[in-house]
Amino acid sequence: MLRHIKVFVGGVWQDIVQTSGFTMPYSLLLVLHLFAAIMFVGTVFFEVIMLEGVRKHVPKEVMRSMETAIGKRARQIIPWVLLVLFGAGFGLAWFHRGVLAAPLDSSFGLLLSAKILLALSVFGQFLTAMALHRRGALRSRASQRIHYSVFAHVVAIVLLAKLMFYVG
Repeated sequence: MLRHIKVFVGGVWQDIVQTSGFTMPYSLLLVLHLFAAIMFVGTVFFEVIMLEGVRKHVPKEVMRSMETAIGKRARQIIPWVLLVLFGAGFGLAWFHRGVLAAPLDSSFGLLLSAKILLALSVFGQFLTAMALHRRGALRSRASQRIHYSVFAHVVAIVLLAKLMFYVG
């Protein structure tokens, strides 16, 4: 059973989603979203910045072995991280559905909408990489391009997330 309860917090009415006696407040969704974002952005940062810097100093065979091992581990963990990240993100978006209904009416709505669009693009790139990998068609160059694109996207998402709370 799903119930929505209106609560007045910080001068704003907020929904609290309640299922079978368990309450999922906005702050819990925010913390889950934040931790999952830290894990995902950290993984992307490590793969793009750290590994690329190491590549020049490590023999190709060793680097290929490291990339294979890291990629295997990432494919085990990142889908779960993305499930939490997007699940909590959808929950947070539900709380802001009024702003999202008219995103051009406020800078917060515009920034949140841009953040959501970038996040959906990241998710699409993740699905593309997973599909290419399963077909055995994910080559080094394509993987590198996807990683750089996702890195640029997550940096923009982090900046938008911070700006949302500073811009009127």
